[in-house]
Amino acid sequence: MSFGDPNNPYGQQPPQGQPGYGQQAPQGVPPQYGYPQQPAPGAAPQYGYPQQTPPPAYGAYPPPGMPGGMPGGMPGMPVGMPPLAHWGLRFAAYLLDVLIIVAPMYAIAGIGVAIDGGDGGVGAVFGIIGFLYMVGMGFFQLYKEGTTGQTTGKKVLGISLHREADGATLGFGMAFVRKLAHILDGLPCYIGWLWPLWDEKKQTFADKVCSTVVVKVNRNG
Repeated sequence: MSFGDPNNPYGQQPPQGQPGYGQQAPQGVPPQYGYPQQPAPGAAPQYGYPQQTPPPAYGAYPPPGMPGGMPGGMPGMPVGMPPLAHWGLRFAAYLLDVLIIVAPMYAIAGIGVAIDGGDGGVGAVFGIIGFLYMVGMGFFQLYKEGTTGQTTGKKVLGISLHREADGATLGFGMAFVRKLAHILDGLPCYIGWLWPLWDEKKQTFADKVCSTVVVKVNRNG
């Protein structure tokens, strides 16, 4: 019986185009009969681990059916939310904002008093100028907080104000409402201002009413 006899399956050669044992399939041709396809020369090997997708940036809604919150974070918080700002940072930013708004007003009024000793009209004019500065700067800071999440003090300290649900900024109107809601923080012996010290979400009473949080961000952002 000849070596290539079709009745002798053990003597058959592998068909053309199909790799035998130890052979590689041609490039661009999927492997046959379960032989693994070898990577092209110079190409990095491919492993079977599933690729991990990065979490969405803060401000994006969680995917449908997935609970909100960072891995290991608090339930209900937005995916990818930065760390919450602690009370010390918030208090320091508040003091800096007050200093920026009030200190120039007193400085301007003091210049007027120094000019005429407080007996003439120059002092009154400077006092009015100082008051207008205080009002104008106060509304400017409120506008910046509503549109960007940061007053000057918050930007210097690297913190930002956002909506708790989706991480968006509040807008000027809601920022003004939140400012009025701070009245609730001062009513019960100012306990609302201290509430972030032990609150899980580090919120004041005004934050809870308006559903807002203050988070840490890049100071250069």
